[in-house]
Parts: sequence; C-alpha cells; structure tokens
Amino acid sequence: MIDGTLDISIFERAVSKLGEILERYGLNKNDEAIRDAVIQRFEFTYSLALTTLKKYFAELAFITEDVSQMSFNDMIRTANQQNLLVSDLEKWSDYRKMRNMTSHTYDENIAKKVVEIIPDFYNEMLFLLNRLKEAVKK
Repeated sequence: MIDGTLDISIFERAVSKLGEILERYGLNKNDEAIRDAVIQRFEFTYSLALTTLKKYFAELAFITEDVSQMSFNDMIRTANQQNLLVSDLEKWSDYRKMRNMTSHTYDENIAKKVVEIIPDFYNEMLFLLNRLKEAVKK
C-alpha cells in the first residue's frame, strides 16, 4: 500500500509477463522450455491474484471479517459479488486444481493439461487487473 492506495504494480507486472510468455508459446507450442515457463508464470500469477484479492478486501472493499481467515471459496464468491471476476467458483476451482498439479509438470500429459487452461486464466487476470485499476483510481 502506498499513500493509502492499494499497490497492484507487482500483480500488474506478473500479468504482463504471463501474457508475454503465452505469446511466445503460441509461436511454438513444441518448445518445452517455453511451455514450462508458461506454467511457472501461471503459478506465480495465480498466487499473486489471491494475495492481491485479500489486500483489496482488507484495504478497499470494506470487508469486516478477517480476510486472512477467508476460505478460498469465500474469497472467490466475495470477488464475484464485487464484480472483480469473470468466472465463477467452479472455474476458479479448476484453476486451483491445475495450480496444485503444477508440481507434477515433469509428467508430459499433466503439463499439457495445465497449459491448456492458462489462456482462459490470463483473460481472467486481465479482467481482474482492470477492475482493480478502476478501484484504485476512486
């Protein structure tokens, strides 16, 4: 937080970096090193998204409960109620499942399955980032 406003710069950079590597991956989907980088940036961006949502709830959303104690489901439902997300809990549960599978990316089939959902996730992150930017401007 800088001067009473939510600092989303780290999240913004992570989303940008995810977009850059997705673009490179789109040029050559047979490059395993690039695919692995896509998955790694997905992991990082996913974690930052959840952390940033918690900070938003605590600093700008007037959530009265202790946000550090919010369950994943409550956090996603609350974010949906605040119109911060495009996707519902079911889709976010898929993202969470894929994030949990990323420790097994040495398995070719799992890596391919994880990387398939990342373009949708990236679009979700762009939406969230834009909504957060609007909130910070207020």
